[in-house]
Amino acid sequence: MSILGGYRVLDLSVAMAGPLAAMRLGDLGADVVKVEPVSGEWQRHTSAGGATGNEVNASFLSLNRNKRSLAVDLKSVEGRELLYELVRTADVFLQNYRPGVAARLGVDYETLRAVKPSLVYVSISGYGETGPYAEWPGQDLLVQAMSGALFSAGRPDEPPVAAPYFLADAVTAYSAFEGVLAALLHRERTGEGQLVQVNMLDSVIAMQMQELSVHTVGGVPQTRSEEVHAHSYIRAPYGIFSTSDGYVSLAFADLSVLSDVLNVPALAELNAERDGFVRRDEISAAVSAALGRETTDHWLTKLRERGIWCGPVYSYADVTTDPQVLHNESFVTYDHPTEGTVTTPGFPYRFSKTPAVVTRPAPLVGEHTEELLDELGLTPSRRKALFAKGAVVSP
Repeated sequence: MSILGGYRVLDLSVAMAGPLAAMRLGDLGADVVKVEPVSGEWQRHTSAGGATGNEVNASFLSLNRNKRSLAVDLKSVEGRELLYELVRTADVFLQNYRPGVAARLGVDYETLRAVKPSLVYVSISGYGETGPYAEWPGQDLLVQAMSGALFSAGRPDEPPVAAPYFLADAVTAYSAFEGVLAALLHRERTGEGQLVQVNMLDSVIAMQMQELSVHTVGGVPQTRSEEVHAHSYIRAPYGIFSTSDGYVSLAFADLSVLSDVLNVPALAELNAERDGFVRRDEISAAVSAALGRETTDHWLTKLRERGIWCGPVYSYADVTTDPQVLHNESFVTYDHPTEGTVTTPGFPYRFSKTPAVVTRPAPLVGEHTEELLDELGLTPSRRKALFAKGAVVSP
């Protein structure tokens, strides 16, 4: 039998992070049922890089193998009842709705826990399900920009450049995948299901364990090199743009709305899906010129008022003092026997039954050798021989 053979996963997620996590479970043998609207998940209809495909585009193909599809209308009573019946047969339920949507659909954790108490329920969000940014769009580029990472690459006199792939989505997917496995293990031992919460911001912060720790522990500032890189498969405008006093991240803007906000009439005449690729430089130049005329705070306010996806561009110093990061407790602080008080990125997930905690700092060489030998029950003579031969060491 495959590793996860016999487990059933209900995947109600969209876009990339949730579907990728569910796909990995399917790759390990789980029976993954993709529960999608009768019209199909929107990713089926949204091409990436212009690769539309015949009936299924490249984006959907890349994220949904090893799944069966159930098309159901969850806004209908009958559809919800059907889902509840399916939940009774399931082990894992995964969704990445905006906060409040699951409750409105009747598929929130409390509702489904009443249907199946042992259910492992995974909820993925952009910045956390509570806190000052809970309602913000959790889009990959915007999260990358807030993660602090972008100031670790690119030319120092140019805007930061994001990773040329959906880094935040991918890392979040693996955080969710890890959370599912841990929660299933807990259930195997106790019979308990639980709520697992994963958010994109914490996932990307936790991934930068070494870099952020160099900043928080070593106090070393970020210094960018002269080399830059970019993404080639996203329509314009998409990237980090200069303002009069800093930078702003901008993603998937409706050109007609953006035209109005920036007072650039020519943008309204363009087709985003066509011209956004073939006239990318022209669009980006027009947006850059407009954004450079006002401050970052000005544009963030104006753009958000019109529902345009945008965000600030953070350094590590900004990340560590950000109110959402503080609310999420994205970093953990503990004492180390030789390094003193240490602050590092914490955990990219939240378990309602088994919260993650720091129980041990990073160990010294052989710090627990004696302790482990005790647990193994080695005789004093064998222990002495091991140390004498250098087979084991202890501080």
